[in-house]
Amino acid sequence: MQSRVSKVAVIGAGPAGLMAASCLAQAGVSVELFDRMPSPARKFLMAGRGGLNLTHSEPLERFLARYGSAAGRLAPAIRAFPPDALRAFAEGLGEETFVGSSGRVFPKSFKASPMLRAWLRHLAAAGVTLSARHHWTGWDADGALTFETPEGPRAVRVDATVLALGGASWPRLGADGGWRAVLEGAGLQVALFAPANMGVLLNWSAHLVPRFAGTPLKRIALACGAEHVRGEAVITAQGLEGGAIYALSRQIREAVERQGQADLVMDLRPDLSLDVLAQRLAAAPARLSFSERLRKAAGLAPVQIALLREGMNARPAEAAALARRIKALPLTVMGVCGLERAISSAGGLAWDEVGPDYALKACPDVFVCGEMLDWEAPTGGYLLQACFSTAVAAAEGVKARLKSD
Repeated sequence: MQSRVSKVAVIGAGPAGLMAASCLAQAGVSVELFDRMPSPARKFLMAGRGGLNLTHSEPLERFLARYGSAAGRLAPAIRAFPPDALRAFAEGLGEETFVGSSGRVFPKSFKASPMLRAWLRHLAAAGVTLSARHHWTGWDADGALTFETPEGPRAVRVDATVLALGGASWPRLGADGGWRAVLEGAGLQVALFAPANMGVLLNWSAHLVPRFAGTPLKRIALACGAEHVRGEAVITAQGLEGGAIYALSRQIREAVERQGQADLVMDLRPDLSLDVLAQRLAAAPARLSFSERLRKAAGLAPVQIALLREGMNARPAEAAALARRIKALPLTVMGVCGLERAISSAGGLAWDEVGPDYALKACPDVFVCGEMLDWEAPTGGYLLQACFSTAVAAAEGVKARLKSD
């Protein structure tokens, strides 16, 4: 007598959902993958427009520390499916990877679309069905999943469900956090969504924006409170964005929430000590103008000189005072950009609702993964790695549950 094949629904066809579907199909489970958008993985494709940063090559302990307060909850999943396993998975799809100079890991194609096409072919060959334009609305009185589709309501009965519904950033790409109402209606706790890896708002002077909006600030350092980072940023019409800003996004957001603003300190020449910089400025010929002195003696670019002038009521007369301002330029962040443009989101389903196997404690046949959980991380490959790793963990939880049943 042939045993019945278990059927699992994976709701959300982003990176986490695709990975969960892959793991389950490989185990011989019948998988139907649902997404409310007309096509899958739209945010994944957006992430790959500038080069798909899959993960990072740094030592695992340092890697795990990037997740802050959620590191303890994410660590078992990431240890079980670490960056090397993700690279092997990508290479199994025909997408070889390489480590960039910053330690970040990219596919050699440097794009998301070739990997996604290969992935979808792999899923189709494994028998996974993709049902697009299916907006999940919860469960009916008999426990079946309910969807709104262009053809009308649909109810689907399965043996287990994986929710991979995403966060709330870039909602036009599919993940808008609308699932929150469904889970809260079921009595589950969901932390408010907030932008992460987002731009920040500053009150630039009228003359800076027309000339320098879109100009990069290279090789700078930033500090917010006790946190210090080195990297790059970009001047925008509203303020600043870029990797160095994103790395401090949690600290900046929490400071704005707490006190209405955040105090940033920018080092325009982190490669020079304060003493060396002061000596160079003091040795500059007296005939040089203020801007020429900054350019030739301090090595500042025009955009850095313009930033230095922001809020400067009087030019420091002494080289030491000018060097201190170059090394510790104060900037006041008045707010942060919203979820509609943030790279990722903080908040989501509370960890207290989730067991170690990524099943809902209140409903052990429903598993969760990806960005819909309450964690955040900086850019650099950490976002996608946690999505993939938690998806594998959820799929393993489903397999164990089906086996026990």
